[in-house]
Amino acid sequence: MDKNNSVLIIDDDTSNLLELSHILGTDYNIYAVTDGMSGLEKAKKSLPDLILLDIIMPEMNGYEVLAELQKSGITENIPVIFITGLNDSADEEKGLSLGAVDYICKPFNEVIVKNRVLNQIKIVNLQRALNNTRRS
Repeated sequence: MDKNNSVLIIDDDTSNLLELSHILGTDYNIYAVTDGMSGLEKAKKSLPDLILLDIIMPEMNGYEVLAELQKSGITENIPVIFITGLNDSADEEKGLSLGAVDYICKPFNEVIVKNRVLNQIKIVNLQRALNNTRRS
């Protein structure tokens, strides 16, 4: 598979960044940052196709990062999957109701991560193809 799509991973735990980069790196271009502010900057600069976002981070949590992404015209349409240790259904409900497209609990399963990311990348690519068709 050629790496036509990119994924930004925002997580303050470097072991999670390394593991997710390893899981997804053969299929996608990976950007990885360890805090919310860096994540916002990287998202605006690189415009990834998908963002994997931890919720519990110092200084700026994942909910705040998602809200900032949604406020910016540049990043508002980038889908976000929360990947977090918060595994209560109320936390998942909150994440989805705030606009995340999916929610993955840690410790994560490699196959589930790959499939959920692939599903969102397929949607992004289909939307892009539809938009290109409408313009031509």
